[in-house]
Amino acid sequence: MSLNCNEINIILSELSLEGAFIQDIIQPGYDTLALFTYKNATPRTILICTAHDACRINATYKKITRNDKPLRFMEFLKSRIRGARIDACVQIGLERVIAMKLSHGNERFILYIRLWSSAANILLCTEDNVILDSMFRRPAKNEITGNIFTPPVPDDSKNGKEWPVRSFDEIQEEYRLQHPETGPLSFNQKVDIWYSEHARALSRESLLMQAEKWYNITKSRRAAALEKLRIKQAAFRNAEQYKHQGDLILSYGYLADGKSEYLECTDYDTGNIVRIHINPAKNAQENAAEYYTNYHKAQTGAEQLQHDIELAEKQIVQLDKMYADMQHEQNPVRIEQMLRHDSTPDQQKKKTHPGLDYTVNGWYILVGRDANENDDLLRHYVRGPDMWLHVRDFPGGYVFIKNRPGKTIPLDILLDAANLAIYYSKARKSGKADLYYTQVKHLRRAKNGPKGLVLPTQEKNLCVELDQSRLNLLDSIRQEEEFK
Repeated sequence: MSLNCNEINIILSELSLEGAFIQDIIQPGYDTLALFTYKNATPRTILICTAHDACRINATYKKITRNDKPLRFMEFLKSRIRGARIDACVQIGLERVIAMKLSHGNERFILYIRLWSSAANILLCTEDNVILDSMFRRPAKNEITGNIFTPPVPDDSKNGKEWPVRSFDEIQEEYRLQHPETGPLSFNQKVDIWYSEHARALSRESLLMQAEKWYNITKSRRAAALEKLRIKQAAFRNAEQYKHQGDLILSYGYLADGKSEYLECTDYDTGNIVRIHINPAKNAQENAAEYYTNYHKAQTGAEQLQHDIELAEKQIVQLDKMYADMQHEQNPVRIEQMLRHDSTPDQQKKKTHPGLDYTVNGWYILVGRDANENDDLLRHYVRGPDMWLHVRDFPGGYVFIKNRPGKTIPLDILLDAANLAIYYSKARKSGKADLYYTQVKHLRRAKNGPKGLVLPTQEKNLCVELDQSRLNLLDSIRQEEEFK
C-alpha cells in the first residue's frame, strides 16, 4: 500500500528539507532513488520509491546498496543536482505529487516526485517545467526530455478526511518491547520500518510477474528456433541420396536426350526404375557435379546444425535455471537486475568495441569483420605488443590477440585466431589459407591506401586448414559469455 496524501504531508513536515544540500545520489534499483542530504551538520538519507503499491518518500537509516551497473537517471541527476540546495519541498495540494525546488549555483530546477501507484515517476525540470530527464520515459504521457511537464491542479473540494493516517501501532509496540529505554517513534521511522518489512514482498511479487512473462516469451521463441533447426537437420539426412543420384547420372548419362528434365534409369542398388531431375542444357558430368555439391553442402551443414542444436538446447537449460533462480531470489533489486540484463534488446546493448571478442583460457581475441571495424580496432583498442593476423592474398577481417606480459601465445590460441581470420575472409570457401602474423607495432599504414589497410614487417607465415570443430567451440564460448 502506497502512502496517501495526508501521510506524505506528515513525512515532509518531519523531514524539513528546506535548506538541506544534496551530497550524493544512488539509484539501487529501477524504481528506487536515494538522496543523501546534509543540513545543520546532520546527514540524512531520503528514500524515494516508485514501486507499484509501495510508493513512498521517507528518511531511512538502512544501508543503501549500489547497483552493479550505474543507471542512466542516477548518472544524469549526479551531473545536474549533486551539491544542489533544497529551497523548498512541498506536496501540491493533496495530489501526491511533491515539488522539490533546487538551486545549484545560478541554475534553478524543480524535481517532481509523483507517488501514484499506477503511474509513479520522478522528473527533473527547469524552472519553466521543461523536462530535462525522468526516471521512466513515457512518450504517451509526454514525459520525455524537452516536453513540458504539467503539474496537477489542486482540487479544492478535497479535504483529505477520506484518507486516514495509519497509526502503525504494531510497529511502535514491537519496537518498545525491543528498545524499552527509547521514546516513541516518529512517523518517518514507523514508515521506514513497516516498508522495510513489507515493501520488498510487494515489489518482489510484481517483479516475479514480469519474470514469468519474460520467461514464457523467451522460452517460446527459443523453442521455436530449436524446432526449425531440427526440421532442417531432418532434411539434411538425405545427404547420401544426393551422392547416389550423382553416381546414377554418371552411369546412365548416355540415356539423356538433351530435352527432358528427367533421367529415367534403373537403380542398380534396388533394381527399381527411378526418375532424377536434371538440367537438359548440361551434360552428365555437370549435372552430377551439382548433386555432388549438394551432397557436400548437406554433409557440412549437418555437422554445423548438430552444433547449433546442442547450443540451443543448452541455452534453454540455462534459461530454465535463470528463471528458477529468479523465483528463489528474495531480493527484488537482484531480480530486477537479472531481468534487465537478459531482456535488453541486442541492438540496445552497448558494446565496448567493434567486431567480435572471445576469451579462451585467459587469452582475449578481437575480430574485425570489415574495413571499418579493422580500422577502429587498430586505432583505439590494440597496442604495440598485441598480435595481428590476416590471410594472404584475400580480403578479410583482422584478428588480434591481446598481449599478456611475460607470456608467450600458445599454439592452440594462435590456431584459434587463424581459423577466425580465415572464416571472416574470402578464403573461407577454399577451406585453407596462408596467413601472416606479427605484432601491431610492426604494422604501418599504407600511404593513400584504403581505410584500414596496413603493411606488415617482421611477419611470420602460417598455413592453416579451416577446422569447423574449433570454430564451433569458439562459438559456444562466446554464446555462453553473452548469456551470463
